[in-house]
Amino acid sequence: MLQIIIITVLLTTGLVHSQEKVKPSVNWISFEQLEDSLQTNPKPVLLFFHTDWCSYCKKMLSETFTAPEVIEKLNSHYYAVEFDAESIDSIQFDGQLFKNDFTIKRTGKYHELAKILMGSENRAIFPTTMLLNEDFSVKTKKINYLSIKQILNIL
Repeated sequence: MLQIIIITVLLTTGLVHSQEKVKPSVNWISFEQLEDSLQTNPKPVLLFFHTDWCSYCKKMLSETFTAPEVIEKLNSHYYAVEFDAESIDSIQFDGQLFKNDFTIKRTGKYHELAKILMGSENRAIFPTTMLLNEDFSVKTKKINYLSIKQILNIL
């Protein structure tokens, strides 16, 4: 009898789990993927620069970028790249190698690519959200938290 109950519970939880809907999410891509994508199918780009310690960055990732209307707009009309500005990963982009001078992640020690694209090497502010045209020219740059309504207005 106990075996039947256990099997029933396992089967039921398996069915419930398989019926859970997959939540839509922003199709974040890397800078390497962005380069290939722009060559294949040019379209505008959203760059989102954040850090691990930035509470407003976390709020945008958990609220703004999880809103269905934001996800739909970004996935349909933009390439979206989220980037930790303090990353220590080397990145090959536009025929160049970009890196962080530090091999251990440290607060305030920004990646070379973030410094170049954000344009504020000495005074970076997070979150930074940039919209770029298809030719990679800057259309909009926001250096603050953006609500769902605010980001939809600039998209």
